[in-house]
Amino acid sequence: MATDHEISHGRDITWTLRAKEAPEHIQEAWSGTSWIVDVTADGTRDGKPFHATHLFITSLRTTPEAMLRQVRDRWSIESWHWIRDTQLHEDAHRYRGNGAGAMATLRTAALNLLRLDGFQSIRAGMQAVMHDITSLLAMALRQPSQEPN
Repeated sequence: MATDHEISHGRDITWTLRAKEAPEHIQEAWSGTSWIVDVTADGTRDGKPFHATHLFITSLRTTPEAMLRQVRDRWSIESWHWIRDTQLHEDAHRYRGNGAGAMATLRTAALNLLRLDGFQSIRAGMQAVMHDITSLLAMALRQPSQEPN
């Protein structure tokens, strides 16, 4: 068992991971599978009670703490992709070759500029600068602070 406690962005959540060895019939059906993992999240989100349970089957052989870090890291990556798709409609684009990489780089730059300018909401940031070239250029020319995080 492993736990992690998060207090940030309006969340106060305790994550708990429990793993048990996969039964023989699962190991036979999915070659290499060794664990069934249960991850629960309990606490509050934006002041409201929050509970979620996620189940996984994995062949990863590691400590429960490392496995919980892997799960949490994966979700942080997915949340970044969710923003890119819902706000920039990235999955709808059909760029090929170098165009795909170039457009992904521009999208990443745009998201980072909005975050550096203090926007907590990508949508609000896009609406604030989409028709204001002066603000957009000011954001692009802004020097990042040298303060350590």
